[in-house]
Amino acid sequence: MRSKLVIGLTGGIGCGKSAVAELFAEQGISIVDTDQIARQLTAAGEPALAAIAYGFGAEFLLPDGELDRSRLRHLIFSSPEAKEKLEAILHPLIRDEVKRRLALTQSPYAMVAVPLLLETGAYRDIAQRILVVDCGEAQQVERVVARNGLDEAEVHAIMAHQLSRQERLRQADDIVDNHGTRPALSPQVKRLHLRYLELAASQG
Repeated sequence: MRSKLVIGLTGGIGCGKSAVAELFAEQGISIVDTDQIARQLTAAGEPALAAIAYGFGAEFLLPDGELDRSRLRHLIFSSPEAKEKLEAILHPLIRDEVKRRLALTQSPYAMVAVPLLLETGAYRDIAQRILVVDCGEAQQVERVVARNGLDEAEVHAIMAHQLSRQERLRQADDIVDNHGTRPALSPQVKRLHLRYLELAASQG
C-alpha cells in the first residue's frame, strides 16, 4: 500500500487558508497546521522558546514568559539574517511534529496547511498536490488590516516576502477562489473533497 494522500494547503496572507481548512475539517479530514504547531512549540516553557530566547535575547520574551511575537515579527521582516536564524531553530521541530501528526491521521487523506509552502519548498516531498487559496491583492490587504490590526505598509512588507499571486497560481494543482464570501467556498471545497477521495482511493 502506498502512503496516504497528503494535500498541501497554501496561499498568500489574508487569502483565507484557515476558512478553507475549517471546511475540509467539517468533511472529516485531518488538518495539520504548521502555524498552530509553531505557536505551540513557542509557548512558555517549551524548548523552542528557550532556544529563541538564547539566540535572540531575553528582550524577546514578555514579562509573563511568553514570546513577544510582534517584536520578533518586526525583526525577521527587517533582517534576512534573523529570519534564517529563526527558521533554523523552528523548521526542523515543526517538520518533525508534522510528520508525527500525519502518521496518526485516520481520515482518507490528510491536509497540511503551510503558509510559505511554495516559497520554502519544505513540504513538497510530503504533499502530493498543492491547493492554493486565491484572492486579489487588495483583498488580502483589506482582510489582514481588519483581522490583525496591522497597517497597510506592514501587510505589504509581509506580502513582499511571499510569492506573487501569479506565481502561486502557476504552481497550484488546485485552486479555491476566495474573492467572495465564505458561503461561496463551501461548494468548491466539497467538489475538491470528492476529487481527493477518488485520488486517495486510487493510490491506496
